[in-house]
Amino acid sequence: MDFEPWEVCVTFEVAADLVVDGDDDPEWQAECQAAVEAGIREEFAQAGAGPSPAVAVVLRRMRFHPVDSHPRAFLHAGRLAVRNALAAAQRPPRAAARRRG
Repeated sequence: MDFEPWEVCVTFEVAADLVVDGDDDPEWQAECQAAVEAGIREEFAQAGAGPSPAVAVVLRRMRFHPVDSHPRAFLHAGRLAVRNALAAAQRPPRAAARRRG
């Protein structure tokens, strides 16, 4: 998933060139994509009391496992992606590596 600047609010997009590993059932993929979106929106709603961020979340890859893939797992993945993105945005930038001469 990519988090990109956007005009207003949170928007969710599925990339036109979405890479899918595993299941090739379009209905199942759509159900899991909806779960990812729900997880993203839930986590942003719980993340803070401030205004909603202006961000586009672009789903670029999905992996399906015959046993472990279900909508609840994808909901959790969406929430975790937001947590990781927010944590990365709040970290100070890494200092450039110094070359030893």
